[in-house]
Amino acid sequence: MQKFKNEIIQGIPNQLPAKVALDPSVSHAPVRKQILTKDEERLAIANALRYFPAGWHEELAADFLEELRRYGRIYMYRFRPTYAMYARPIEEYPAQSRQAAAIMLMIQNNLDPAVAQHPHELITYGGNGAVFQNWAQYLLTMQYLAKMTEEQTLHMYSGHPMGLFPSSTSAPRVVVTNGMMISNYSKPDDWERFNALGVTQYGQMTAGSYMYIGPQGIVHGTTITVMNAFRKHLKKGDSSRGKIFLTSGLGGMSGAQPKAGNIASCVTVCAEVNPAAARKRHEQGWVDELHENMQGLIARVKQAIQEEEVVSLAYIGNVVDVWEAFYEQEVFVTVGSDQTSLHNPWSGGYYPVGYSFEEANRMIAEEPEEFKKAVQQSLVRQANAINKHAARGTYFFDYGNAFLLEASRAGADVLAVDGINFKYPSYVQDILGPMCFDYGFGPFRWVCTSGKAEDLRTTDRIALEVMKDLQKEAPEEIKQQLADNIKWIADAEENRLVVGSQARILYADALGRMKIAKAFNDAVQTGQLSAPVVLGRDHHDVSGTDSPYRETSNIYDGSKFTADMAIHNVIGDSFRGATWVSIHNGGGVGWGEVINGGFGMLLDGSAAAEEKLRNMLFFDVNNGIARRAWARNKEAMQAIETELQRSPTLKVTKAELVDTAVLDKLFE
Repeated sequence: MQKFKNEIIQGIPNQLPAKVALDPSVSHAPVRKQILTKDEERLAIANALRYFPAGWHEELAADFLEELRRYGRIYMYRFRPTYAMYARPIEEYPAQSRQAAAIMLMIQNNLDPAVAQHPHELITYGGNGAVFQNWAQYLLTMQYLAKMTEEQTLHMYSGHPMGLFPSSTSAPRVVVTNGMMISNYSKPDDWERFNALGVTQYGQMTAGSYMYIGPQGIVHGTTITVMNAFRKHLKKGDSSRGKIFLTSGLGGMSGAQPKAGNIASCVTVCAEVNPAAARKRHEQGWVDELHENMQGLIARVKQAIQEEEVVSLAYIGNVVDVWEAFYEQEVFVTVGSDQTSLHNPWSGGYYPVGYSFEEANRMIAEEPEEFKKAVQQSLVRQANAINKHAARGTYFFDYGNAFLLEASRAGADVLAVDGINFKYPSYVQDILGPMCFDYGFGPFRWVCTSGKAEDLRTTDRIALEVMKDLQKEAPEEIKQQLADNIKWIADAEENRLVVGSQARILYADALGRMKIAKAFNDAVQTGQLSAPVVLGRDHHDVSGTDSPYRETSNIYDGSKFTADMAIHNVIGDSFRGATWVSIHNGGGVGWGEVINGGFGMLLDGSAAAEEKLRNMLFFDVNNGIARRAWARNKEAMQAIETELQRSPTLKVTKAELVDTAVLDKLFE
């Protein structure tokens, strides 16, 4: 342990490490396309060398140029730590500030090979969701956190630790920004160029904000979505058992869908082109069966339908082939979606049908324009197949991964009759927006910093008790949400959701989050919990994210393309008690398509933590409800009225509804 602590405190090593070969035991990021000019390559090398003593520059310059030309990025592999990367108990971190130690724990969890998609490229999920751009940034950040006091704040510029600045005990310990580009420089190729230069990165949502908790975080939202998709489209009293949920993607989104399908009691068929990713999820228990033969898959699916099974099946191959084969073989798909990383369509987020995984990866690096053409042709084919299934009664929804957006850009038949909107709804428009976000329900998370399963068990019990108490007097419109989350938390341990840190997620509203957080803080203070708890959430939530094709797709007053809410959220959280805050461009639906913010908060059992959780969690949720109510969302208007009655110091501008007859008369 002392060796680990010494390496953290040291930061950049005193001796130049030897050059290392690529480790074949982990998944590596696809080679990024070569986009820099010779002058820009020169600039990228100069930028990278800034982290190191001048005496190392000649050797490192050649090494970094080789990496840049071979991989499209400078990762500085030789500086990757030799110690194991995982979330240690909080007491094992060398730190003057317990808050800083908690952040170190969360960073290491994001880079744990059991959690991260491409750990040696510092990519947590989504194909390009980065914690840092290179290993020098990691080393310096951990060193800064080890030295930080409670009166300093570390400012992070897209993975780069700008430094420790004097602040106060009430200020955030870390402020994170990722990809905050000038608007006219926020196109996909801009990301490729500026990331290759080493001056910005794509933080996804919870990757670059140190709040990823493995697949579980995605499983819960997927479970709620799939359960309600079946509820909306099955006859009353009909069961989802034996009904097909067809989707794709087991890599960048961590295999959440098969696990969610099992919890939602259906037959999940999930296609994945990367055999290693599919096998990893099978070994981890996130998918029940692997299939490599289409006829074998179809036979197995028909058996599952006949016997009304609950089972998850991974098909190692392209989902376009599955959609087409199921149509030809008359396999009825009740619910369909797609969860490939189409926010990153040209660099491995989506693989075109008709090409092997290896050939497609070669094309990304060597024939990027041909690869782009193949992706767009594949999207058109996939959309055509989905349209045929929809004509038979399949309910297809866009899962906020930019599938419909990129399909429309490829010329696929996915637009509604108005030629502007899509013919298929976003899952936020149909399900999570009106049922969850507008009422304040969103992905509330916590991590037990002791690393002990028994502490997680205690938090599960506490959260369950709080939610059952809330259910007794809950308004009718949120009883189903509470019931779903009570079942989720009651079954959480049995469903084996933990990968990496001892973490949990459930969907709760502002009142639920505050009550659960206070109960956790009390449990730390009394010793029921052996160590502090980190609170957080996915950015995919009520207030944190402005994303017109996902989180705010059910905002209809014309403001869904604005980002005021996300900016107010991160600023408001920062002075109300967050331990760290983050704001990102990109995440989920793509670079230039979304602004999203997150936070982390340490509950250490103190009175100060109780005051912070109350102030910050209240704002973190109600900021978004107020905005949604102003947009005239019926459910949000109900929710804000409830909060106004409960909280006399809250005052918001309320929308007066216009009688449509007034407008009809005006525009006759």
